[in-house]
Amino acid sequence: MLRRAGPSLRHFLLERNSSAGHSSCSREAKMSRPVQARRLEGIDKNIWVEFVKLAATYSKVNLGQGFPDFPAPDFLREALTRALSGGNHMLHQYTRAFGHPPLVKVLAQFFEKLLGRDLDPMTNVMVTVGAYQALFCCFQALVDEGDEVIIIEPFFDCYEPMVKMAGGTPVFVPLRPNPPKDGKLMSSADWQLDPAELASKFSERTKAIVLNSPNNPLGKVFSRGELGLIAELCVKHDVLCISDEVYEWLVYDGKQHIRIASLQGMWERTVIIGSAGKTFSATGWKVGWVVGPDRLLQHLRTVHQNSVYHCATIAQEAVAQGFQRELMLYGKPESYFVQLPKELQQKRDWLIQSLDGVGMKPIIPEGTYFLVADISPFKSDVPDVPNSDEPYDSRFAKWMVKNKGLAAIPLSAFYSEAHKNNYTNFIRFCFAKEEATLKAASDILQKWKQEKTSS
Repeated sequence: MLRRAGPSLRHFLLERNSSAGHSSCSREAKMSRPVQARRLEGIDKNIWVEFVKLAATYSKVNLGQGFPDFPAPDFLREALTRALSGGNHMLHQYTRAFGHPPLVKVLAQFFEKLLGRDLDPMTNVMVTVGAYQALFCCFQALVDEGDEVIIIEPFFDCYEPMVKMAGGTPVFVPLRPNPPKDGKLMSSADWQLDPAELASKFSERTKAIVLNSPNNPLGKVFSRGELGLIAELCVKHDVLCISDEVYEWLVYDGKQHIRIASLQGMWERTVIIGSAGKTFSATGWKVGWVVGPDRLLQHLRTVHQNSVYHCATIAQEAVAQGFQRELMLYGKPESYFVQLPKELQQKRDWLIQSLDGVGMKPIIPEGTYFLVADISPFKSDVPDVPNSDEPYDSRFAKWMVKNKGLAAIPLSAFYSEAHKNNYTNFIRFCFAKEEATLKAASDILQKWKQEKTSS
């Protein structure tokens, strides 16, 4: 009797589901508000996404993206193997959020030697998911809405969008080329800041300056005098320094990498950023770090604990063992930090010779594993397009990978939107490659030169 008093349960559920379906479709159809946060506006494009795809599709030789195609050192890979297969099963679990204790301890010991000051591994060092996350933590922790951040052009491309995502305003100051008058090849040292122009960028709104030495893409190693100028302005205006030093060991021709935090008045206002990927030729491991005063790092820890929280324990363990080895061998010929720059300098010189031999004038880098070259003599192959929104070097690099199979990155990718067309006759190559890769690139260039000569 009760069953006949109303609709069956099955009928009721079918009606409800049907009604819910219509309601869901109706809500989807009516949804018109933007889904993305405003802080993402204008920063959705990324040069690496585009050019990595082009390189994967067309390139025979990839000198574009910055990673070695030779193996990480044996001692580092052996350390990872020991961590994986050893008896310490806790290496497969979480470690300390702000850095695996053995790694922060040895980093503190290493930087005590480099900076000439005592460091607390628990408060003066933090491990990050690569230098990229270290940068993100810096901008999120230290830059507020309306703060200005000075960025030296050309710059690693993520600085600008990260500043904007934090609510800050990027303020750009260029390195300007001053070519030698004796006909010699230009050096990255010939790209210099104008002291008056740099000073004019500092104001009461300036919160920080980003320093990248050695610089990607130019390979410039800032001199003590240049760093002293930056330090003086930072102290005068009470400005922080975010010092991206991921290529600190990759300096050539007897040059010295000077750490700005070691200059007077700079330790308390500087965050140093480093990278195991660049240091040990293992970019895929994504282990980085920050070193600095606790008054700054305490805020980076807040961002870190509320974003990624933790980095891979096993990778940190292997990197810790790598640094322990290097600490024992510090300054000795067997040290990887001594051997690697010697090997890379030979690769650099090989590529310089190859480019110069075909008329693509290289700018000799003092550091990093990048080299910028002037493509002006090859402009006849890729005619300019008047009033094009795309910088010439970008179109040239795309044409080169599609038609010659050689991948490189346009220098305009390392400039702000307003300045992208200032230096459009340059492209960047990476020379951290096997000898066979560099030879294959040289063969492409030689064939290209012969085609130009015979046509």
